[in-house]
Amino acid sequence: MPTYNLLINGKNISVEADAKMPLLWAIRELAGLTGTKYGCGMAQCGACTVHLNGTPVRSCSLPVSSVAGQPITTIEGLPSDNSHPVQKAWIAEQVPQCGYCQSGMIMTVTALLKRNPHPTDKDIDTAMQGHICRCGTYLRIRKAIKRAAQSGTAQSNGHSTAIDQPVASVSVTR
Repeated sequence: MPTYNLLINGKNISVEADAKMPLLWAIRELAGLTGTKYGCGMAQCGACTVHLNGTPVRSCSLPVSSVAGQPITTIEGLPSDNSHPVQKAWIAEQVPQCGYCQSGMIMTVTALLKRNPHPTDKDIDTAMQGHICRCGTYLRIRKAIKRAAQSGTAQSNGHSTAIDQPVASVSVTR
């Protein structure tokens, strides 16, 4: 099997995988980062959203071979102390119920606010299109996005600083 070098959350991770393996499974099973969730496997629910080069993408539909060497940020790439403005807003608005869809939504929102620090309702609708919350917390999600935007700092913290500088190398085989 081929080996791919992935740059996940600022760390070089070498994985041995089939070229067609979805990035989601490389992240979860080979890199051991389980915050990114499997939802539908068809890029339609958003649970598996990560950043690729700063852009939110559905990791369940991207082959690992297509992303080698590009910066990938997962939910674990955000501060573990919940200090990111989006994380703070999510907590303040009590968005999650089951929480399953939340990592994908948070990753989409951090990219939105980095790109557009003051989104309109239409901007929010467009960015969040295709994200499914089975618990139906959509009103709280919108309130949290607006709260994070009002904080005025959301756009400056869209990515972990680790993304720019690899800090470690790990080799994983399957």
